[in-house]
Amino acid sequence: MTQLPGPPPGYPAVAQPHPYPQYYYVPVGPPPPISPAGAPLADFGTRLLAYIIDALLVGAVAFVYLIVAGIMLGLSLAGRPTTDDPNVFLHQIWLPLLLIEAGFFVLYLLVYYLYEVEFMHRSGQTLGKKAMKIRVVPIDPSARLTRGMAARRYLVQHVAGMFVPFFSYVDGLWQLWDKPYLQTLHDKAAQTVVVKVSA
Repeated sequence: MTQLPGPPPGYPAVAQPHPYPQYYYVPVGPPPPISPAGAPLADFGTRLLAYIIDALLVGAVAFVYLIVAGIMLGLSLAGRPTTDDPNVFLHQIWLPLLLIEAGFFVLYLLVYYLYEVEFMHRSGQTLGKKAMKIRVVPIDPSARLTRGMAARRYLVQHVAGMFVPFFSYVDGLWQLWDKPYLQTLHDKAAQTVVVKVSA
């Protein structure tokens, strides 16, 4: 940059302009929410996608069970003489169907327990959470995620969600208005938050 000529004799000196203009970043809107440990919190959309991935994986196991149970029921009915007796119909079809449905719910709860508690509590991630780069951590930065915390999350999210009408919707949507940590009800029960991670 060329030096500007000085002022005429008797006039005060003029400050030279800065060679580069100064730019300042001014944040727009409120700062992103963070956990007590300072990590950015996972947003609703990211958590929803992780939940969908996990539900599809667990649903695939349940779907295999239904196929196998349906084939076994069909084979057990094959070759039996048809009858209009309602008692025979009840014992041959309705009772096995009820048992298959009961087995489905038991399998669903068992698989989700293994997946959400035994699998997740070691790293704070299920496969869906890992794919979406989020992790469950205790709200207390000095604590570590325990099996008990993961079990409380499971009981509120899946067991209560299965037996209490509309509870799953309230639980999942709670994050949208919860402040300051964007917790769902199962997060609150377990004293956890869900944060974004790099991997």
